[in-house]
Amino acid sequence: MSNLEIEVKFFLTDIDLTRQQIQELNATFLSSVNETNIRYETEDCGLFKNKSLLRLRQADQVTLTYKAEPPEKNSEFKIHQEYEVTVDDFEMMTNILVSLGFHPEQIYEKHRESYQLGDTTLCLDIMPYGNFLEIEGPGPEIRPIAERLGLSWGKRILTNYLAMFEWIKSTLELSFSDVTFDNFEAIDTDLSDLIARFEVGDGI
Repeated sequence: MSNLEIEVKFFLTDIDLTRQQIQELNATFLSSVNETNIRYETEDCGLFKNKSLLRLRQADQVTLTYKAEPPEKNSEFKIHQEYEVTVDDFEMMTNILVSLGFHPEQIYEKHRESYQLGDTTLCLDIMPYGNFLEIEGPGPEIRPIAERLGLSWGKRILTNYLAMFEWIKSTLELSFSDVTFDNFEAIDTDLSDLIARFEVGDGI
């Protein structure tokens, strides 16, 4: 089992239209949840240096996830090695992680609405700084679904949400590190141009 996570993202200017288009494809509705994610790190930031992520997520269930770079690079999709397990006690898992030497480094929030279409999962993600569609599944199925939704393949995003936030934070000189709705509430800035820089383009 490869445990590969294969996906792309698209920035949405009209999330309601995309939701309608997904429903017109007869995709099966899975869930609508609010997520609180906590990214854990080592004292020397070893996970970040190794381009890895350790995350504890509280949503409709509690999940612990580890992500690492895959053996080979890919310019068409965002691909990670992913290992994920469901746990039944958020506080106890927190205690275990801290006891092992990890510390909570960053919080990020998201509202996620998920659909299933064949072997592919489509997630409408409302982030504090914008709305996105994430398409995850077997590589050969992702582009055809994006095209059926009227999305330009050149506008796909292969950057993760936290990396996008770091660019926004640096550009706007934000003072906070947690990606929460409360933190972004007072920011009255159109972030479309900042997010557009992450689109891959037609030449790749």
